[in-house]
Amino acid sequence: MSASAIPASSVLSEIVAGLGLSLTQAARRFPPARLGRPVHASCVWRWMHDGVRLPDGTIVRLEAARLSGRWLTSEPAIERFLAAQTPHIDLPAPTAPRTPTARQRASERAAAELSRIGI
Repeated sequence: MSASAIPASSVLSEIVAGLGLSLTQAARRFPPARLGRPVHASCVWRWMHDGVRLPDGTIVRLEAARLSGRWLTSEPAIERFLAAQTPHIDLPAPTAPRTPTARQRASERAAAELSRIGI
């Protein structure tokens, strides 16, 4: 892929502007998590690579860029990552998608109701 084929990203311009953070530096920006242990760089990597699943099923990933064999992110990227996960209190909460089992049960109930009424 040529450099011109790579889409422009705000995290790239933030890193070039001097706002880049290594994953270890980014991990230190977060308060301690489970059992009071600090957030580890591998956790930040998982947020970047795998993302975080939201209640509506969408996945939010921490923006990052690769530089000479290491990954960098930025403070504004961390802010966007946190904002994407934070629900808007003044809006009604989205309903979670049904599980496959719940969909199957609903389908079976609908089929039974249709056959009961002769359709």
